[in-house]
Order: sequence, then structure tokens, then C-alpha cells
Amino acid sequence: MDYQAKLSTPFGVLGIRCSEDALTGIDFLSAIETPQHATSAFAATVCEQLLCYIQNPNAQFTIPLDLRGTQHQHKVWQAMLDIPRGQTRSYGELATELHSSAQAVGQACGANPVPVIIPCHRVVSKSGLGGFMCHASGALLDIKRWLLKHEQH
Repeated sequence: MDYQAKLSTPFGVLGIRCSEDALTGIDFLSAIETPQHATSAFAATVCEQLLCYIQNPNAQFTIPLDLRGTQHQHKVWQAMLDIPRGQTRSYGELATELHSSAQAVGQACGANPVPVIIPCHRVVSKSGLGGFMCHASGALLDIKRWLLKHEQH
């Protein structure tokens, strides 16, 4: 994968994909991945805003997004953006709000191209943490736990 930056964070390395003027994707890379300086001014801005969020969970993201997805995915992604920091919603709650199913909401969460920016980590199951980025266990759930704890401060 071609990244415009690889940003080291407390929970691993983020692979940043962007065009000249919009963020198109963020991937969770292996913690042993070598960081890479931003290759453009826009990628540097993305990294700066992500680092600001890591320092202060109340930091606001203002970077333009260019997201590819279905109409339903876009509705779910917008609903996730509306969840206040420090709060969560269940898949079922979002499904009810969007007149959808919890499974369809979960699939849209897993398809989120810009995790952290669009806070899919704030969506949980009614009986626990739920999954994260299409995984039900492992390192990605540790990242979800980190992000949720970070936003409680």
C-alpha cells in the first residue's frame, strides 16, 4: 500500500492515505512498522491533527475527507461523527436511529475508511465492547480500548 505518511502513535502506527487535498484512508499498521514523514503539506496537516487528538481528546478534526462508500455507509459514518467524545452508542441504538439493522450498522462500522477521525470505536455492543475494524479480538480491540479510555479524560 502506498502511504503519504506513517504516523507513530501510542497504540501503533497509522498509515495515512490522502490526495492533494483530502484524507482518503487510515490503516492500522504493525507496531513495528517504520514511521514515514509526510510526503505532502496536506499529509503533514493530517498528522498534526491526529497528534493533537492524541494529546487532547477534545481536539477537533477539520481535514476534508474523500470517502468511498454506499449511501447507507455514509449515513452510519455521519451518525458516528455525531456521537460526542466520551460517549458510546450501541449498534442497535444506531440501527434504530437509522431505520437499519444492527448487523448492517456493524458492517458499515467495519468499512469505515478513516478510523479515529470517524469514531467507529464509539460504537459498542449492548453487552460489551463489540468488535473493531471487523475484528472481535486481538490488537485492534486493544486499540479500541485505548481510544475509549483516552476519550474519558
